Amino acid sequence: MSTAHTTSDQAGAWTVMQRIYEAEAAYVAAGGFGKASYDDVAAYLDPEVTLHQAPGLPFTGSGTWRGHDGMERFLARFSAVWESMEFLEQEHWGDGDTVVVRSRVRFRARATGREVDTLIVQLITVRDGRMFECRPFYWDPGAIADACRPDTAV
Repeated sequence: MSTAHTTSDQAGAWTVMQRIYEAEAAYVAAGGFGKASYDDVAAYLDPEVTLHQAPGLPFTGSGTWRGHDGMERFLARFSAVWESMEFLEQEHWGDGDTVVVRSRVRFRARATGREVDTLIVQLITVRDGRMFECRPFYWDPGAIADACRPDTAV
């Protein structure tokens, strides 16, 4: 289910983000680094892209990932943690090259097989039809971490 709240200028940025989400989900489902092509994701990323992830989650590393190489390393780490990610609902708001996306996402952890259904809000800047910067905010980072921990009870 998707609900759109956009101006006519924003439709392009939202289209870019939809394609990135589809490419990321396919990359993760195919096994990630060494098993899937990164080219479909890279096609929608600005060469100077920056991803600011919240530190402390099983896939965020240092928290900041830069350029195509950094994004590929992030997605390799992300796909090592998650077996699948399914976008269940999305809403978006924006003005020009900035879009805010609220996603309800279901992840399945590779190590445990456990699923977590959570909300993520992302503040995204698009430049020249490609994602330039992304800042995701996770509603329940504890639930995300727990789903990945083999010793955590369901």
